[in-house]
Amino acid sequence: MESPPRARTPQAVLFACGQNSVRSPMAEALLRQMYPKALYVKSAGVKKGEVDPFVIAVMAELGIDIGKHKPTTFDELDNWEGLNFDLIISLSPEAHHKALELTRTMAVDVEYWPTHDPTTTEGNREQKLAAYREVCDGLALRIRKRFARGGAANG
Repeated sequence: MESPPRARTPQAVLFACGQNSVRSPMAEALLRQMYPKALYVKSAGVKKGEVDPFVIAVMAELGIDIGKHKPTTFDELDNWEGLNFDLIISLSPEAHHKALELTRTMAVDVEYWPTHDPTTTEGNREQKLAAYREVCDGLALRIRKRFARGGAANG
């Protein structure tokens, strides 16, 4: 008996946020590290941002090098390789709107994981890093829960 569409584990996942410079590349790198051969994973933003040095620092603490990440927009990704994903996980309101817009022309599931933007954090370097770590930890927890064997259907 075939499972309902929502219960299937996706083959290709796109994480999306506003500028593809903080939350979505963080999530992409985490999922890729946790399940290196299980899924095709990418990230994109509604607009193009700049690589964020705090993201690079926090991910390096986990042994993940994202220093070569190049922020990419939905349009650029579509032009380069197409938007052939079965799941888009949006992490910001603007990315969620864009993802829902894509469901008009694509058979893709969309999940919204509202995720705080740590770039708005005020304070010294350590306070800012703490905010980025908190976002990273939250994403890692959510990814483990969503993509764990047997738990993938519980998204």
